Amino acid sequence: MASLFSHPLTRSIPNLFTRFRLRPSRTMSSSSAQRLFQLKLDPLTGNSEWVVIDEEDQVSENPSEPLLSTTSYLDMLNDSRRNRAFREAIDKTVTKNCRVLDIGAGTGLLSMMAARAMGSGDSVACPRTEGMVTACESYLPMVKLMRKVLHLNGLGRKINVINKRSDELNIGVDITSRADVLVSEILDSELLGEGLIPTLQHAHDMLLVENAKTVPYRATTYGQLVESKFLWKLHDLYNNEAKALDNVFLVPAGQETILSIKQQQYAMHCDAIKEEIKLLSEPFKIFEFDFSKRPDSHEETELHIKATDNGSVHAVVSWWILQLDCEGTIFYSTAPKWISVPFNINKSQTPFSSAGDWCDHWKQCVWFIPGKGICVSKHEEVHLHAIHTDISISYNLKTQLSRTEIGQHDLFARDSQLILSPERVAIYGDSEWRLSMLTAVKNTLQGKVISLCVVADDSIFLAILIAHLSRTSHVISLFPGLRDKGTQYLQAVADVNGFSMDRVEVLQNWKTCLTTLDTHQKKVDLLIGEPFYYGNEGMLPWQNLRFWKERTMLNSALSEDVVIMPCKGILRACAMSIPDLWNSRRCLNKIEGLDHSVVNATLGACGDLPEAQEGPCLPYFVWQCGEIKELSEILTVMEFDFSKPINPCSGKAMVEFTETGICHGFVLWIDWVMDAENCTVLTTGPVHRYWKQGVKLLSKPISVGFHGSESTSGCFSTEIEASFDPSSGELIVKHTLS
Repeated sequence: MASLFSHPLTRSIPNLFTRFRLRPSRTMSSSSAQRLFQLKLDPLTGNSEWVVIDEEDQVSENPSEPLLSTTSYLDMLNDSRRNRAFREAIDKTVTKNCRVLDIGAGTGLLSMMAARAMGSGDSVACPRTEGMVTACESYLPMVKLMRKVLHLNGLGRKINVINKRSDELNIGVDITSRADVLVSEILDSELLGEGLIPTLQHAHDMLLVENAKTVPYRATTYGQLVESKFLWKLHDLYNNEAKALDNVFLVPAGQETILSIKQQQYAMHCDAIKEEIKLLSEPFKIFEFDFSKRPDSHEETELHIKATDNGSVHAVVSWWILQLDCEGTIFYSTAPKWISVPFNINKSQTPFSSAGDWCDHWKQCVWFIPGKGICVSKHEEVHLHAIHTDISISYNLKTQLSRTEIGQHDLFARDSQLILSPERVAIYGDSEWRLSMLTAVKNTLQGKVISLCVVADDSIFLAILIAHLSRTSHVISLFPGLRDKGTQYLQAVADVNGFSMDRVEVLQNWKTCLTTLDTHQKKVDLLIGEPFYYGNEGMLPWQNLRFWKERTMLNSALSEDVVIMPCKGILRACAMSIPDLWNSRRCLNKIEGLDHSVVNATLGACGDLPEAQEGPCLPYFVWQCGEIKELSEILTVMEFDFSKPINPCSGKAMVEFTETGICHGFVLWIDWVMDAENCTVLTTGPVHRYWKQGVKLLSKPISVGFHGSESTSGCFSTEIEASFDPSSGELIVKHTLS
């Protein structure tokens, strides 16, 4: 999306390439082609470097390492409900001789719809003598791909493609005159996060005629008060930690927000937790945004909501509804499936369905109510104060009885505050996880004198736990992501956890290796990690093998009988039926009559990849991926031995199917074996909802069964193999039918 504020890859699945939010790429001209500078992250070191990518390779029929294959473009373009709604609205709005501007053109789908509508419409709405569609897209690889799509559909000469952000366009230079119609899709799950408001403001000020038409025409956000223990655990560490009884206090009394989540809306597939949600209000309207007018950057509203049941409000679940045409006949909703009747829409006049096929590019949003939430009684009035800025929406709640706003409890230096993801907060508040860690560490310390312990990762829990349990040991925390924040946090919680900072330090100057000069002439007796690296939450599970890399760099400082925890990692896999996820990434043919088959190889589409090209492994919360079914036992594919320095390794496993069905791919994760006796194994598989798994989708789904079942056709077994390359941190996964 070549908007003023954002870029389409802000909606991408996290991968090894990170891009600046405002200026995601830099290009330079050469005699032969343009090249792209990308900031590439090494997941095993956390280091990044600028690399030059040959643009021509990225849009070839068989790109060697396609940058776009791990984005959400496929998911978005496979959303037939979205595509149909935009096509119908564009057909109604765009007529002959219009000047149309498409901001954030992507593959050019909306631009092509507009050009096609212009050729078949009349000239009533737009009195100009010549029509033109201008497609604005800032990301060069997508521009090159778009040109291929336009050429395939014979529309290359009818659409003017400009490789710029919308705020870089100049009337009289890039565009001959202001546009009569704006078509765009720069919406995220929250609605505003991709810069909708600043983009519309600039467009109305500089790029559009007065009273311009827009597709979409309007968006309205809605919300609902809910009770959910699962959602509560994702943010209230203080009250959940109290149940652990292990005398480790990550959030001491009086410092309830010293470790917290960021106050923002979190995108989530709320249908996946439908059975765990208790609705405490009717849906209510929050904000309305008219795209045909210049929007305000700031707005506030006070809503009075009656509780429909007794309970505790743990969160506000929100979604939005698009009205794509000015007459109000074409709509699109991101509402959860429990919402059956749209609001402010005449259902008798307008065919409407809020529930469509599963898609990942738009979800519902969750706003967590701090602490234990707010207790309400049936018919009690709750006051919701909603605020939107130019990029976000936030809420405050209070009841009529208390008139007390639900907010932060404690006052302390913000320098000490740590912001973690909701899933990490839930893990740290999970009594079972904490007990496993405590047991493993206690068993390791029993009968041993640990003079020096190094916490290799960003685990504040382990740093505190070791300092609390081993009064004689010196603890060095590397905290590669937390750094000074980690030091300030430990200083703030040291007293209540019974240790002094003269026994705990955070290494400030991280090097490629650690020597005894850094460890006060001591050898490391215990090297430990969860493993957890700050900022890695959205990455693939094996990217936490950074622990193995760190262990290797510390090799010269390790004692001969050093204890390493975890002592190994095990790559697990399970064959699964995941139809919704597979369909969201299936190959594209014609979208509303416009051929997109040329993009499949570049976008890594399932079902249409060249023989030599493998689809990517992608990180997902599998439990949120719609319909899922396990088709095999959990398999061990390979092991990573942390007692030795990092090295290339590989493994394979025979998959015997235990259920009949359609196999769409394999779900992979790592189990961390904490001790040599295999007594404590911490799994990150789908059974636990706080970790993402890696998903390797098949090019084509296969029908499977098991020996002895009624099925006489299909595949009964297959082989999966994996190889790990420590130089890049990549795990290559393949399967072979047997």
